[in-house]
Amino acid sequence: MPVDRATRRAWLIWSTAVIVYVAALFHRTSLGVASLEAGERFAVGSAALGAFTVLQIGLYAAMQIPTGLLVDRFGARRVLVAAALVMGLGQTLFALAHSYPLGLAARAVLGVGDALTWVSVLRLAAAHFPPRRFTVVMSLSSALGAIGNLAATVPLTLMLDGIGWTTTFLVAGVATAAYAAVVALKVRETPDGVVQPEPERVRLSVVGRKVAEAWHVPGTRLGFWVHFTTMSTPMLLSLLWGYPYLVEAQGMPAASASAVLSVMVVVGLVSGPVLGGVIARSPEWRMPLVGGYLAVAVGVWAVLLGWPGGVLPQPLLPVAFGLLALGGPASSVAFALVRDYNPLHRVSTATGVANVGGFAAITVMALVIGVLLDVVSFLPPAQAYRVALLSVAAVLVLGTWRTVVWWRRARAAVFAAEDRGEEVPVQIRRGRFDMRLAA
Repeated sequence: MPVDRATRRAWLIWSTAVIVYVAALFHRTSLGVASLEAGERFAVGSAALGAFTVLQIGLYAAMQIPTGLLVDRFGARRVLVAAALVMGLGQTLFALAHSYPLGLAARAVLGVGDALTWVSVLRLAAAHFPPRRFTVVMSLSSALGAIGNLAATVPLTLMLDGIGWTTTFLVAGVATAAYAAVVALKVRETPDGVVQPEPERVRLSVVGRKVAEAWHVPGTRLGFWVHFTTMSTPMLLSLLWGYPYLVEAQGMPAASASAVLSVMVVVGLVSGPVLGGVIARSPEWRMPLVGGYLAVAVGVWAVLLGWPGGVLPQPLLPVAFGLLALGGPASSVAFALVRDYNPLHRVSTATGVANVGGFAAITVMALVIGVLLDVVSFLPPAQAYRVALLSVAAVLVLGTWRTVVWWRRARAAVFAAEDRGEEVPVQIRRGRFDMRLAA
């Protein structure tokens, strides 16, 4: 049964847990401003550089469903402790790596540790906060995670220039691993007085059934495609290709490029709680807000890719990146949908399913961009990046189409439940297109 109010202890547990997510965002995006230096350190080209992100994010995406099952089985506290230890190990390996294979292995370990964090934080929020507060807490968690992303822009650039690659990443790795002890001491699975349900043992024979049950819920499927379209573009730019695009294609100095990425983080940090508050008070606005973002994103990419010559006036770039950054907060709608349309015992698994969406898109785009950049390396940088980034536009169009399809189907499922006299989590008004779909 959900709790009816948020206590001081709930906020303490949540704040302890969300720091792990802040660290995860730092580690996840730490290659962004270090990408060009990584290319020199490991003596690799664009395709091999893209493989860092493909491997890291590919493992992250592949781990989402197992993470949901692990949280359902062992609890969010244990999984978060493991996340901090594994991320610390991965970043330590990355600090000491001088060969490309060891660097790849380090990013793989980071991807696994990172994958354990977000679902765990959401599970704790669902357990310790009332349903009406869940969306706000979730949006606040996402916004605070942006602090880790912000630390991986200008501050990380200054640290790399000042104390060097090895010391910078070594300190980050050791500090993250040490924080696991704090999580173990402070975090609890359920509020005081609430009996923790007996965990279900994870058997391979039932894994497919649990995933299938979550996937067959239209709200989960809609959450997958919302995450696919909204989260993938801003995260791709933060993770790897935004910094090289600004420096190599747009001719920006390194400090200015880092500042543009910082704009993305600040926009997400400010807009996240605002959006969370809006959809918590008026959940019927969730999908219209997603649709508005997708229309803006299509327009921004049309400008970036269609600008004559490919080199934009530099004052336009922070505006464009800032607008694209709104996709991060908008992606929280995916988890609100999952939370509303799945029972609590399946929320972690369903969250993992939805979370795969954006990271699957990132994995594909990161690989394709790197390969295309190598293929068209004979072109001027601005033209080469224009060709490579067409893959982003293609993924955005695909995701928008599937989002519309499953939005209509999810609405039909809600109306069908209402007609059967069942209680539904969100009251929505029928439109003409709903009538046509039903017909």
